[in-house]
Order: sequence, then C-alpha cells, then structure tokens
Amino acid sequence: MQYHVDGELVPEDDATVSVLDRGFMYGDAGFETLRVYGGDPFEWEAHRNRLQHTAETLGFADAVPDDLRARVDETLAANDLSEAYLKVSVTRGVQPGKLTPGHEVDPTVVVICKELPRGGRDGKRAWDGPAAVQTVRTRRTPSEAVPADVKTHNYLNGILGKLELRRAAAGGDPADECLMRDIDGNVAEGATSNVFFVAENALRTPGADLDLLPGVTRDVVMELAREEEFPVETGRYSLDDLRNADEAFLTNSTWEIRPIATVDGIKVGTGPMTKLLQRLFDERIEAAHY
Repeated sequence: MQYHVDGELVPEDDATVSVLDRGFMYGDAGFETLRVYGGDPFEWEAHRNRLQHTAETLGFADAVPDDLRARVDETLAANDLSEAYLKVSVTRGVQPGKLTPGHEVDPTVVVICKELPRGGRDGKRAWDGPAAVQTVRTRRTPSEAVPADVKTHNYLNGILGKLELRRAAAGGDPADECLMRDIDGNVAEGATSNVFFVAENALRTPGADLDLLPGVTRDVVMELAREEEFPVETGRYSLDDLRNADEAFLTNSTWEIRPIATVDGIKVGTGPMTKLLQRLFDERIEAAHY
C-alpha cells in the first residue's frame, strides 16, 4: 500500500509523522472517514465541508489544502482501488511540546485507504449481520467540554465505551456497537454510528441539538426518507423508546445502513422501512457512482 503524507506518496512502512506532531501529542487534529464507490468518494463535498468546519473550530482553518481531492485521487490510483475505505487527516502540525498552540501552522495532511466491497445494487455489505447494541455507562462528552459536531483525533470517549463492551462480554464476543447517552440520559449515538428507529410509522433519530456528531450518512438517510414522504422526527429519546421500537438501524460511512438486531438483549430487528431505505440508499450509490 501507498499512503499520501504531506503531499507525497510513500510506501505504507514509511508513512510516518513526527512524535512532535500535535495530532499525536494532543489529538489536535481533524479527520473524515469516507467510502469510495466506483473510484469516487461518496458525498465528498459534505465530508470536505465537515473537515473544514472541524479545522475552523480548532483554529487552523487554512490547514485543509485546496488540492485535498487531488491527493485522495492520487492515493486511490497508486493503490489501484476503486472500492475503498478512505481516511483523510489534517493536524495542526509539528510544534514545541506545550499545550498552547503557536500562531503559525504547518499542517500535517495524511490520506490512507484500504479495499472495501463494492456498494450499490450489486454490492456486498461491509458487516456480517444485524448489530447487537448494548448501552454503556460512559456518557457522551458534552459539547460544553468538546464540541460534539467536530470530528477530531480525540476518540477516547468512544474508546471507553468500546472497552465497556469488552469487559461486559467476559471473554466472549462483545456487542457490535455501544449505545451512548448524553449526561441527561437521552439516547445520543453509538461510538462510531448514528442511531435511527421506527415508532408509530415515523422515522426517528436523536436531534442534532444533542451531544452527537451529525453523520453524513445520517443526513442522506433523512433526505431519502423525506423524499418518500415518510414522517421524520428528530428529538430527545429514552432507552425504552429505542428498546420498544418497531425497527431500528445504525448508520455510518462504512456500514451504510445496518439493522439493529437487539438493544441490551431485547429484540428489535429490521422491518419494511429499514429495508426500503437500504434499497433507496443502494440506488443512490448506483446512480451516482456506477
């Protein structure tokens, strides 16, 4: 594999950053994870805009290079990949080891990729089956501490949730995703996914005013649902709202739409709205990329 590091393609073994890089030292960096279908990144502009928003929030707005898409295309071409997982990272760069960042920014920009199955109507899912979801005690970091609508290299919150799943499994297979609540007990999101459920014939998902990252795939799913004139509601929901749902699913760039089999051992499962949205999502990919 070859990765893109600071404007150059380098072999995977040589793709390194400095130990003084603030992304390594402090998590002072932003990133985006994307799917590539037919050689093109899915919803590129939405991901690019969110990365820019993260950089602006962290105070290095000019760090996202104008030629970022060209670097992505070069990385995919160098690895002969048209169906791929793609991660783009931008850090504040190398600075002396003190918490207060310097005024001058020389960013570190990294693009990595790996093969993933084809998407669309003829695609293969990136997951083995519907997800087992388990609630964890770890709460979502409030936006008053770290803005929830930015995607930074600091993923300790989600990591702690995943470690809870491992401990709860007691040596067995852990649940596929942890369900995180905000400090008030409202359902927020998974460690790496957004949550949807169906109740009273309406599609529901935690609102963006909560402490969660509004995903790009989440936005696409809501758009597809509204195009079908499904009632779509965002709001504040309890664990029981999700556990008692008629159907439920998770969304992220890699999983796309993944049905939820169980929540805390309570069967939820897929249903007609989930299946239709999966089909519509596949058709959106097919039309845009193949």
